Amino acid sequence: METVHTGRWTRADRAADPWPRLPFDVPAGSPGVTVELAVAGRDAVVDLGCEGAAGWRGWSGGARTRYTITPDAATPGYLPGELEPGRWHVVLGLHRVPADGVDVTVTVRDGGTVEPDPPPPPVPARPPRRALPALPGQRWVAADLHAHTLHSDGELTVAELAAAAATAGLDALAVTDHNTTSQHAHLAEAGRRYGVALIPGQEITTDLGHANAFGDIGWVDFRLPADTWVETVAGRGGLLSVNHPLAADCAWRHPLTTRPPLAEVWHSSWLAPAWGGPVAWWQAWGTATTPVGGSDWHRAGDGTSLGSPTTWVAVDAAAETPDELVDAVLDGLRAGRTAVSRDRDAPVLLPLGDELVALGAPGTLVLGDGVRRAVTSDREVLPGGQVLCGHDGSVLALAAMTEVTTMHGVLPPRYA
Repeated sequence: METVHTGRWTRADRAADPWPRLPFDVPAGSPGVTVELAVAGRDAVVDLGCEGAAGWRGWSGGARTRYTITPDAATPGYLPGELEPGRWHVVLGLHRVPADGVDVTVTVRDGGTVEPDPPPPPVPARPPRRALPALPGQRWVAADLHAHTLHSDGELTVAELAAAAATAGLDALAVTDHNTTSQHAHLAEAGRRYGVALIPGQEITTDLGHANAFGDIGWVDFRLPADTWVETVAGRGGLLSVNHPLAADCAWRHPLTTRPPLAEVWHSSWLAPAWGGPVAWWQAWGTATTPVGGSDWHRAGDGTSLGSPTTWVAVDAAAETPDELVDAVLDGLRAGRTAVSRDRDAPVLLPLGDELVALGAPGTLVLGDGVRRAVTSDREVLPGGQVLCGHDGSVLALAAMTEVTTMHGVLPPRYA
């Protein structure tokens, strides 16, 4: 079997439907399908995906021009498994269409083979964990809530990314590949091997903004309105976060009637500490939204580092194994127990019940609730605020909103 689609898409076509579907038929007992994409158009970017007769089978966006799906294996980004007979579709994403249009050829063939993943790397030594004061029965864990693998446009396998997270001293890492959940099948084993809680995630990706959906909740259809994402994720017991809301051409521009519980206020694109844009956005959006951070890591040498920024999540202290910690981190996020610092060793502002503790930040300021307060010691309790900053305006740390009533003073002995 071979099916070939050729066509020319214009900007008018993109305005009418940015995700055209090209049909092909899969017979019963198919050994697999291979899809190849050829694009002829200067500066054109056409994404690639697949919808089976029974539902979504994967997405590689602009990272690949070829994929194979078989009963036993699939190109990263796609779900292996029996190929249900019936009408399937190649799904295109008309991401960038030149003024004179773009010519596209899609070829679908029977069969195909999939390259296996390389062997997992050795388990690395990890740096000592940072001891932070926490409420009784809780502890703070270092997390990065935004990273990519070969299952979308990252360079590493899940195992390689987990090893890198351990090397960076992270306790938890959300693996958030674009518009796919194919990475989820690999997370638990790699997390146990490297001692890192690998949180199932997916980055719901469109040209009007991105959002991370956390939890093993199934695939979320990025082609539907963003309000549907909020409803779907919440209905399945997951958590949704608006991603990098001020990040160039993928800044958040989706209208919403219901706001998700989390927002990636601190993203690796926040390169100038004195730039107040992300904090201004958060204040305008509403600081009751729980702040999180993510590196959006894709590959070495792209200017990002795993764990920069670091999201600290207060979790149940009894959760120790990677499997236990996945659920504990999601519970901590759901409860709004977060703090964000520039990296794992940087000054941090911790909400602890009805108290706020600044660590490693003498000579700085805490801003919030309309006032500013000086930090004068290395470990200090403050009566409120959400932003730790320098006197030059540089942002050093964020804290989830907390009702603080304790008077300014020295850190109580129970947090020592």
